[in-house]
Amino acid sequence: MAKEYTDQNFQTEVLADSKLTVVDFWAEWCGPCRAIGPVIEELSKEYAGKVNVGKVNVDVNPQVSMNYGITSIPAILFIKNGQVVDKLVGAQPKSNFVKKIEAHI
Repeated sequence: MAKEYTDQNFQTEVLADSKLTVVDFWAEWCGPCRAIGPVIEELSKEYAGKVNVGKVNVDVNPQVSMNYGITSIPAILFIKNGQVVDKLVGAQPKSNFVKKIEAHI
């Protein structure tokens, strides 16, 4: 299951981890966000132990969203060793997520 990242735990759960972390910035009211929700869940299961996969609700965690300049959702950041190494914006097919993950594992 995808982890829930927050303003409080983002530093320790994402930035301090050397593993690739896929972070989905989303909101309840966002249709495209809900559309890719199942894809994010699938990725969290398929890459369990290899890649961290989680979500940031932008309505509840404005600080992390501001820090990364998130203006459109869904926005998916790929973070490794505390640095953004890739990004996807908008609803995307699962294959696009897999390509990005495989490129950075």
